[in-house]
Amino acid sequence: MMSIFRKSVAMPAAENALPGRAEAMPVPATHFVNGNPLKPPFPENMQQALFGLGCFWGAERVFWETQGVYTTAVGYAGGYTPNPNYREVCTGRTGHNEVVRVMFDPAIISYAEMLRAFWQGDDPTQGMRQGNDVGTQYRSGIYTYTDAQQKDAEASRDQYQQALSAAGRDRITTEVVPAPEFYYAEDYHQQYLAKNPGGYCGVGRVGVPYPAAG
Repeated sequence: MMSIFRKSVAMPAAENALPGRAEAMPVPATHFVNGNPLKPPFPENMQQALFGLGCFWGAERVFWETQGVYTTAVGYAGGYTPNPNYREVCTGRTGHNEVVRVMFDPAIISYAEMLRAFWQGDDPTQGMRQGNDVGTQYRSGIYTYTDAQQKDAEASRDQYQQALSAAGRDRITTEVVPAPEFYYAEDYHQQYLAKNPGGYCGVGRVGVPYPAAG
């Protein structure tokens, strides 16, 4: 899929970003896999998380297959262009990352366990790329919604870095920052690998297990 796009590995300046539009991207009402809503309102007990793991097709599957996840959606975040479309993001001139937003039930799965799924679902040492997918839209990112999430994400990053360093691996390049605005991606991107089981999946793995709890 996206490995055909060889884009800049430098973030664009805000003043050079594409202008975008005011209209939000239309998306289906329900999740293709589990039938739950794709857009708010969500049940009050749900919490949200936002991750970038390279190509969002494979990244989304990592989470919809995780027990305790209520719904997932792919989109764009971390850039400058309002309501971008896929073609615009692929130019490298929006600054956005391909991300997956996850609504999860904290009574079933904790945010710490969500972070474990994230670290084991990508290679967080590659900078502005993931495997063969090169460009700012493929960067590794954890985008937090609360101070507690930020603290937990930073702690998990530092813990995983110790394991990677012990294995002789590179430094983590994952950005861990407060969540920017999330813009839904196009209909055909949502739950793509469920609709196209043989489709491209660019999720990579560093090959070093995340440290066991305790």
